[in-house]
Amino acid sequence: NAGTEADVYMSVYGEKGDTGSRQLHRSQKPKNFLKGQTDIFPVEAVHLGPLYKIVIGHNGLGSGNGWFLDKVVIKDPITDLDYTFLCHRWLDHGQDDGKIARELTVTDASPFSGRQELELKREESWAAEKWKFQEGNTLQFYNRLTRGFICLNPDGKVDALGDKKNKYGKVWFYA
Repeated sequence: NAGTEADVYMSVYGEKGDTGSRQLHRSQKPKNFLKGQTDIFPVEAVHLGPLYKIVIGHNGLGSGNGWFLDKVVIKDPITDLDYTFLCHRWLDHGQDDGKIARELTVTDASPFSGRQELELKREESWAAEKWKFQEGNTLQFYNRLTRGFICLNPDGKVDALGDKKNKYGKVWFYA
């Protein structure tokens, strides 16, 4: 449910001005903004010079209008430069901070931009998984080879005997 059926709009800002709000349509894909999909849209505009930010959002209409946006990459045909705007957040009234529009600044094009993107993904993963490590939870790892469980107990003790039946079935991970 990370895609959206809502109409998506974007404004691009550069040193020489901005595009104004533009609806993103006419993608090369038959259905836009699906989970895990990369969409490509042509946007006609005067040359804005070096880009520094975008504002992207949707109108909130339609079923399943919430949208998780990973990033936006703008390819400048004049300079042949790529501008990356990392988001890694929801645009959804019912998720994250409830906003359906985001202002994103350009990501530094240095070799550290990959690290910056990796760090954002790590933070996003931790936010989704940290509930498993709350006080009082017992973590179970199932070993397919021994067909038994390894348990990390709330008191810090590890039960690695491979018990096939375990009473602490709060969280299961398969290894």
